[in-house]
Amino acid sequence: MVTMTHDRQAERSRTSTGLALAFFSATAFGLSGALARGLLDAGWTAGSAVAVRIGIAALVLAVPGLLALRGRWHLLRRSSLTVTAYGVVAVAGAQLCYFYAVSYMEVGVALLIEYTAPVAVVMWLWFRHSNRPSRLTVAGAVIASVGLVLVLDVISGPELSTTGVLWALGAMVGAATYFVIGADTDNGLPPLALAASGLVVGGAVLLMAGWVGVLPMRMTTSDVDYDGLVVSWWIPVLALGLVTAAFAYVTGIAAARTLGSRLSSFVALFEVLTALVFAWLLLGQLPRGVQMVGGLLVLAGVVVVKLGEGSHGLAVEPLPHEPGVSARPAA
Repeated sequence: MVTMTHDRQAERSRTSTGLALAFFSATAFGLSGALARGLLDAGWTAGSAVAVRIGIAALVLAVPGLLALRGRWHLLRRSSLTVTAYGVVAVAGAQLCYFYAVSYMEVGVALLIEYTAPVAVVMWLWFRHSNRPSRLTVAGAVIASVGLVLVLDVISGPELSTTGVLWALGAMVGAATYFVIGADTDNGLPPLALAASGLVVGGAVLLMAGWVGVLPMRMTTSDVDYDGLVVSWWIPVLALGLVTAAFAYVTGIAAARTLGSRLSSFVALFEVLTALVFAWLLLGQLPRGVQMVGGLLVLAGVVVVKLGEGSHGLAVEPLPHEPGVSARPAA
């Protein structure tokens, strides 16, 4: 009895820690849009803002990531495919696809399509690993999806671009990949090492895209205006790299490994809410009443998903093993 009570307390503590990490990660990611908008208005291109953001995060996490390995270089070698997929698809791919999506369609519509990623995670776990969601999980997904429609205020039915939709779906795949790979513990990579190596790969891909001319790159040293608050250009640049990338990715991976990819992907929907708050504080864009209602529905959906997960919500769903890789917990 004492052991069971201790296990329940440990489980609740682990869940609380995971939810806190997921919330911090979503909050940090949500800040990126408002910060980047200031840079874009000052003359930066989206490609340059993304490249600098990922590049700074990669530099900051490179040494801590190597130290986290504790000399176990074989973990990187045997997980090279996972790291490459994470860097190319979850880091660089997701952001590049979103950049191109918003060049063809409204930002809100593109964001709504990208944030169908939690549903994609549920479907992936169901069809690939026979991890069938409960009725409560499905209900939570529906509630959260309706909430997102209201939060993003796209119910008026704007005309959609087929090309833009395809790019946004690419961003959705990148976001779903972020949650699934982040929750995998079979590779043995510590969260810091996975985040650092993925950011290095993603940064390299972005710089290559800029070098060959696929991604327009332009930067300025003009001051940045946030609803009357004028700051030097390097302040939002550093915040983008340190807070919305380095901190956000590390805490996001840690949350995914604590909660599992399914639950962490739904909790990450808080990013939409925090993005609205930061847009209001930094850009003067006050959310409308319908968006407030949508935000409450998103919160309700996350709670229902958590109830649907039950004790299985803490389980980490493994990815298919790479050749020669044995299952082992992260150190």
